[in-house]
Amino acid sequence: MKLLTFLDSQKRQRLGVLLQNEILDVAQAAQEMAQDSRSTPHSMLEVIEKQERALPLLEQIVRAHTEGKLSPSSSLPEASVQILAPLPRPLSMRDGYAFRQHVEAARRNRGVPMIPEFDHFPVFYFTNHLAVTGPGDVEVQKLAQNKLDYELEVAIVIGKKCRNVAASQADECIFGYMIMNDWSARDLQMEEMKLNLGPAKGKDFATSLGPILVTRDELKSFAIPSPVGERHDLKMKAFVNGKQLSEGNLKDMSWTFAQIIERASYGVTLYPGEVIGSGTVGTGCLLELNGSKITDNLWLKPGDEVVMEVEALGQLKNRIQGIEI
Repeated sequence: MKLLTFLDSQKRQRLGVLLQNEILDVAQAAQEMAQDSRSTPHSMLEVIEKQERALPLLEQIVRAHTEGKLSPSSSLPEASVQILAPLPRPLSMRDGYAFRQHVEAARRNRGVPMIPEFDHFPVFYFTNHLAVTGPGDVEVQKLAQNKLDYELEVAIVIGKKCRNVAASQADECIFGYMIMNDWSARDLQMEEMKLNLGPAKGKDFATSLGPILVTRDELKSFAIPSPVGERHDLKMKAFVNGKQLSEGNLKDMSWTFAQIIERASYGVTLYPGEVIGSGTVGTGCLLELNGSKITDNLWLKPGDEVVMEVEALGQLKNRIQGIEI
């Protein structure tokens, strides 16, 4: 199932199901079906936390729509609404470092050898879960505009409470997948990381997610099973002002999401609604492309449009809005 969060004409957040190019308004559809409003999920977090009851209800609503049992007002053209991040306020947000190609290229471009610890365990950092945006404009203040970069990633949303979970079981804790753009202010990031702490201000101003959250079962045909968790054969691309700059595949993760969950849940309880990013796919940012001489000192600037495209997960479109503060 492809789920999203959108604003209605009165600027209220609504839960929706994407059906081709139209959005099924869950609350409106449930009302027409005389569903008890107390049992109808009204947010993405409610769906995730109460999925055993919520997902069958959503499937029932979709069937009613397909069978023509709902009024035209229960669905809206996708282009007619403002789509937010699928999960506008995650409980937390970690970002991984799972693609060897990206790590090797970044270190090679800095003139340092590949770090052996990369192969010992998956790493992640915490980023700002309260600075999440969806498609559309992303405000970037003056200091963050210097060497502004995108990062092409996929993120998962935790769907089940788990602690000390083994990688062989951890995929069962994943509710769904979505595109993630981990915006990076490289000038700020490089300065602050000289202090061996961070990244912080180089990352915390914005992370874009969406436009849809795709449930794990929807991606079954793309899954590549392994004893340490699934990988997914999903093509990934990024475009700047209509020109393709990045291309990779999610299956190239050196560490699976299951392995990252195993590491993250060691001695820590993960809860439904927490987000974990994959890290940048190979060629998936300007820092890597510039260092490899694929691009020539190219950085994002106000007015630029960045489009991320991941097979089965849709397109995440954002435009940089510069703020002179």
